[in-house]
Amino acid sequence: MDGLLRDLIPQVTGVLVRRGADFAAAEDAVQEALVEAVRRWPAAPPEDAKAWLVTVAWRKLVDAGRSDAARRAREGRAVEEPPPGPAQQEDDTLWLLFLCCHPALTPTSAVPLTLRAVGGLATREIADAHMVPEATMAQRISRAKRTVAGHGLGAPGDLRDVLSVLYLIFNQGYAGDVDLAAEAIRLTRTLHRRSSEPEVDGLLALMLLHHARRRARRADDGSLVPLADQDRALWDTTLIAEGVTVLQAALARDRLGEYQAQAAIAALHCDAARAEETDWPQILEWFDELLGLTGSPVVALNRVVAVGHVDGPQAGLRALEDVPVDVPRRAAVAGWLHERAGDPRTARRLYAEAATAATSRVEHDHLVLQAARLAQMIDPRHAGR
Repeated sequence: MDGLLRDLIPQVTGVLVRRGADFAAAEDAVQEALVEAVRRWPAAPPEDAKAWLVTVAWRKLVDAGRSDAARRAREGRAVEEPPPGPAQQEDDTLWLLFLCCHPALTPTSAVPLTLRAVGGLATREIADAHMVPEATMAQRISRAKRTVAGHGLGAPGDLRDVLSVLYLIFNQGYAGDVDLAAEAIRLTRTLHRRSSEPEVDGLLALMLLHHARRRARRADDGSLVPLADQDRALWDTTLIAEGVTVLQAALARDRLGEYQAQAAIAALHCDAARAEETDWPQILEWFDELLGLTGSPVVALNRVVAVGHVDGPQAGLRALEDVPVDVPRRAAVAGWLHERAGDPRTARRLYAEAATAATSRVEHDHLVLQAARLAQMIDPRHAGR
């Protein structure tokens, strides 16, 4: 029953908000209805779970003290609501997803609001995933609700906003008791089922292809394993096959977008049985496409790595000159290129510099190990230090 209730939470909340309920009040009413469901359903399960929850939650709203005029207006709108069916249920969830990605919200606010209202996660779980106190996260979510309510319900976020928020959730990965990557995939699948936009397919494919390599990304001690060193037997071939199928369908529509291009690059990595078999020339072509689509300096930096593989480290260093010096991980890429060019001293210095700017402990430790490895190579007396 837990899985059913979790799927119904955003659907019922969406119905209540559509009918004019305040965002926060609607969520409170749904939670009260869920308590009633847990208490009453085991003995007398309803034929239509969603309709039952909508009815009970609406009564909770009325009992909370809505004015007679407001109640009549909302009840009038409720009469016009079509009976809930499978498509209607998904539409309610998607409408709420777009509302949580309202253009008035920053990503910092939109992500937790989406996880709370659409994902059905508890505030404690979201706080744990973001590594902040529960009270802080509760305030952040409350402010986001007030912002949405203050701007009205007529301008939910557009598709680009939604895809950006979903990708942000995915990239936060696994933290605490919550697998945010899996949650992002679940929400993106919901959007995928009701959208014909190729970029939705592209994002889903990208998530699936990245998620397929998850088990190989960390060693037993928790340290980072670079892509070239990963045990590819640990990659999930089922997810890879699904990701490639979804990507091919998107590319066939001939409306290329950045998520499709990123997924194509990920697919080429997944297609190589060994790191040495990676089709770097084709990856470089896709990075050229992606850079043309986005103009992003981060994409330009990642393209430099492909140039280093295809044309050699010196060509990579020349390409690196066009990347702004403040782009994150630029020093790490420079270190890798200098090491490949036979300059371990410069590479060691750059790895150490990159470590100081790392944004995660895992990345920091990996770069420190690279610097230490080169220090030992330069002078064996550094061993063990």
